[in-house]
Amino acid sequence: MIDDLRSLRPLATLDRRGFVTTALAGGFAVATLPVSAETLVTPSEGLDAGEVRIPVADGSLPAYYARPARGSKLPVVLVVQEIFGVHEHIRDVCRRFAQRGAIAVAPELFARQGDPSKVADIQALMRDIVSKVPDAQVMADLDATLQWARARARGVEGKVGVTGFCWGGRITWLYAAHSPEVAAGVAWYGRLVGQPSALQPSHPVDVAASLRAPVLGLYAGKDGGIPLDGVETMRAALAAPGASPAAVGSQIVVYPEAGHGFHADYRASYRREDAEAAFAQAIGFFAGRGLTLKAASTKTA
Repeated sequence: MIDDLRSLRPLATLDRRGFVTTALAGGFAVATLPVSAETLVTPSEGLDAGEVRIPVADGSLPAYYARPARGSKLPVVLVVQEIFGVHEHIRDVCRRFAQRGAIAVAPELFARQGDPSKVADIQALMRDIVSKVPDAQVMADLDATLQWARARARGVEGKVGVTGFCWGGRITWLYAAHSPEVAAGVAWYGRLVGQPSALQPSHPVDVAASLRAPVLGLYAGKDGGIPLDGVETMRAALAAPGASPAAVGSQIVVYPEAGHGFHADYRASYRREDAEAAFAQAIGFFAGRGLTLKAASTKTA
């Protein structure tokens, strides 16, 4: 099914109604409130950071962008949102990567379908916005975001990584199968299996053997939405006969006591010990595949 993602023409899937979301909302998404006292805040000192616009075929996407104020030929990390959009937690993740020497950018990938930051009911959010976002549209928007980021890297030698959380974890696997420019991906508790549909013709297990870049999957042993048998199915798909070198080079790590969203420090699901260990693994995985990242000047997650 990998050909489904490569052959769909992006223009055929773009919503010509225009963009519902034209700017990023401040703070955290309504559906995530109240915010935990453990919420981490990464400083922007020494960074160029803020909202930007990413040109795409039918307009422009709002996005959050962070990079070191100085430096050239920097690695690029595409940060893919949760179902809550590019709210403050995702922006903070961008700053975490920027503090380590990367250009990090998170496009609002639901911009044509709605503003997830203002929807308090998660079921309504899934029904009215998330379920209406085509994978082909997302692949095209990430391609455009990467092109935009490359133009700001002050040199094109830096490697490219992609990382995403929850909804974005699934997208990370798909984008690692889609883009020849990605060197590595890190997928945080993204859905692995599912029924194909017109908007989602493939799931990670369907494209596992054809990955173009290796992926580190970070999963939770007590995730009620992603059972461990699905994780084992994915592991088997990555190791199937004839699987690509990138598939064979991929890894899945399960944190036995963690639940879904264990990296989300702004929520009750946060599990500090596992989040810090997993983020260190993510940095190491990227570094081992050519993304030159340094130690952070402040402790984040």
